Amino acid sequence: MADEMKTPGAEEYQPDLMTLEDEDGNEITFEVIDALDHKGVHYLAVVEYAEDEEDVDEDAQLVILSVGEDADGEYLDVVDDDETLMEVGALFEKRLSDSFDIG
Repeated sequence: MADEMKTPGAEEYQPDLMTLEDEDGNEITFEVIDALDHKGVHYLAVVEYAEDEEDVDEDAQLVILSVGEDADGEYLDVVDDDETLMEVGALFEKRLSDSFDIG
């Protein structure tokens, strides 16, 4: 029996997943695909997670969440301000355009 060769530093990709509850109480799992800081706020770019490659939605919507902190710890919030959403969205688009088909 041959030993499986492993390339040093070549680890299997493990997605950064989070499960969030929507306003209707439904749990949805998202994959964090990027993160950045802009004007003192930390933002996450997430897409709905598909476990199998054939289930990937080519038209998946990028969701931008801000990370805040209060007395209870960190929390995530949807970016409601249109101007901020456009600014941060453009930054993520520029950063992700090499890796993803963004159009």
